[in-house]
Amino acid sequence: MDTLIFATNNQHKVDEVRQVLGNQFALITLKEAGIDIDIPEPHDSLEANASEKSFTIHELTGKNCFSEDTGLEISFLNGAPGVKSARFAGEDRSFEANIEKVLQLMADTTQRQAQFRTVISLILDGKEFQFEGICEGEILTEERGEKGFGYDPIFSPSGSKLSFAEMNPDEKNACSHRKKAMDKLIAFLQTKK
Repeated sequence: MDTLIFATNNQHKVDEVRQVLGNQFALITLKEAGIDIDIPEPHDSLEANASEKSFTIHELTGKNCFSEDTGLEISFLNGAPGVKSARFAGEDRSFEANIEKVLQLMADTTQRQAQFRTVISLILDGKEFQFEGICEGEILTEERGEKGFGYDPIFSPSGSKLSFAEMNPDEKNACSHRKKAMDKLIAFLQTKK
């Protein structure tokens, strides 16, 4: 297995994925591969957006690569923000504004169930494989914690009293959606060694 390109410009995701991968596989970022593009996410599903990103980079480089798309799916909001998670409050992708919008929309409800869902699209030798990871939990009534990114300050995984933003990386990885999807990817890649 040669190196895998991770088709993202999000350094937080790179850091999380590198921690999960350890030394098992060599990972290079778009920046490290000399690719400076913002890949569109025009589709209405995480699966299709993940595919868009990985196929775009594979076509540019001819190399094995993977991408992921992640959404916060809130039951009370009929699965929103979902595929629109990064741009829920507008095109500028402000996580503060996104969090504020979620908290406002949920101000008067006790129905707080939610889940994070990650879909990874791997292009290996020109073929696509997808892997999914889900972390169930609830939306808190206020922001808690300074760590993490995105919606982490208002999401608490099932069985924990902490928000993702209050957890250290090991605690978050013990239950995170991205880690679950990455574990499936790693198990699959190990069968190809």
